[in-house]
Amino acid sequence: MASPISANKAELLAIANSVASEKMIDKAIVIEAMEEAIQKAARARYGAENDIRAKLDPLTGDLRLWRVVEVVEEVEDYFKQVDLKQAEKLQPGAALGDYIVDPLPPIDLGRIDAQSAKQVIFQKVRDAERERQYEEFKDRAGEIITGVIKSVEFGHVIVNLGRAEGVIRRDQQIPREAARVGERVRALILKVERNNRGPQIFLSRAHPEFMKKLFAQEVPEIYDGIIEIKAAARDPGSRAKIGVISRDSSIDPVGACVGMKGSRVQAVVQELQGEKIDIIPWSEDTATFVVNALQPATVSRVVLDEDENRIEVVVPDDQLSLAIGRRGQNVRLASQLTESQIDIMTEDEASEKRQREFAERSKTFEEELDVDETLSQLLVAEGFAELNEVAYVELEELASIEGFDEELAEELQHRAREALDRQEQAYRKERRDLGVEDALAELPHLTEQMLVVLGKAGVKTLDDLADLATDELIARKREAPRRRGPEAGPPLRRARTEDKGGVLGEFALSEEQGNEIIMAARAHWFDDEEAPASEPVSDGPATEEAADAESSQ
Repeated sequence: MASPISANKAELLAIANSVASEKMIDKAIVIEAMEEAIQKAARARYGAENDIRAKLDPLTGDLRLWRVVEVVEEVEDYFKQVDLKQAEKLQPGAALGDYIVDPLPPIDLGRIDAQSAKQVIFQKVRDAERERQYEEFKDRAGEIITGVIKSVEFGHVIVNLGRAEGVIRRDQQIPREAARVGERVRALILKVERNNRGPQIFLSRAHPEFMKKLFAQEVPEIYDGIIEIKAAARDPGSRAKIGVISRDSSIDPVGACVGMKGSRVQAVVQELQGEKIDIIPWSEDTATFVVNALQPATVSRVVLDEDENRIEVVVPDDQLSLAIGRRGQNVRLASQLTESQIDIMTEDEASEKRQREFAERSKTFEEELDVDETLSQLLVAEGFAELNEVAYVELEELASIEGFDEELAEELQHRAREALDRQEQAYRKERRDLGVEDALAELPHLTEQMLVVLGKAGVKTLDDLADLATDELIARKREAPRRRGPEAGPPLRRARTEDKGGVLGEFALSEEQGNEIIMAARAHWFDDEEAPASEPVSDGPATEEAADAESSQ
């Protein structure tokens, strides 16, 4: 770039137009950068203490240079102030307190000054270009973009997007996919962040949303909104599952996504480096959707536990390996697709589990209610699992069990409530032994059992509880599915998909209840702030009677 200081009018405008066009930024920004560069160079020539301004006419290329000074009665700063007599010479009619313009002659800058001005212009243009890039991409997260691989640095792929650069980090790449410099690549814009070195555009080829966008490009019905991909899960480079639904009963969503002779799905498979894709019909009925998600395995029975967000799936013995998949892949993807924890078990294992639970619940009722084995088993057979269900169910429902009458039902409820009271007292004693404050027992939704769990976690005071976030208190620990049975190979223990759950995650408290608990625990903070203003503090008893009363206490 020619030096804008030594260039003539036509050259200045030509430079501004060229830079603005090349960098795709507003010409006014380039003009402003030139003015700033000229001002800096002029201050270096006339003195940095001067307030020097420069103005470049964007139409004619005329350059004006001047110094701004203040009119004062007595000059203290000769660089920025003039007295009234001197001001009259510069601008007739000037008054005290006015700021006037002192024109400066054109300057002929040397090589060093010109180079400094050039750097100022480059920096200003570079900042404007980065801002333009950020503004262009900041709202494009979730789009698919095509670029050319520029380089591979430490396993991260740098992609030239034309007017910006993006990066596909190692964990967002398809495993075993070779990245070659100069090749074209498609990726999902994951997020765009502002950075001092320019916008950081993070791309992904491993995200499930990338696969969904590819299907939208290949399947017109998805693009038009007739078919919707309700859920997607991927094991990048290996296998994926998508759940689709059609808003038009005459269109088969699975067939539309597969295409004639598989042409549509194959186009996506090729882009994903041979990743096998299972397309399954989505259903609002969770059990039905789970059965579909575990295809190609056959499912015998599905048991939902909505409180724990857990699904128990029973399969025939010969379907266990197929349901679990290689290295647990099939059940893992099904869990991601349904956003639930899935436990796979065989018919024999399910039967053993039911018998074990039946025996445990029967024994609990037998011991806590002081009834014989036959009566306790009858309660379990009728669907009662816990003492509080017996204690607080409608009396008519309990009395309606065959062989029961109202008198027996009342007695069972009485004994159940007594058993719950005994448990509560035992938890209260354990809670106090742990050193948990009684003030916590007064908070809403917290039981003595919950307080014991809090105490074991080191939460013993109102301040301890108030310092927790709602998620830290109630979030449930989500676990990866496990495979079971001899055909599945070595058992996989539950692996946490979340490093931490809430302290009370096992009690299925709602977010609203968690917020109420936290806010109630923090209430004393605000009381403490208001106390000095509303409650006067006394240094001691006001009267002798009060002193005597205090000493007696």
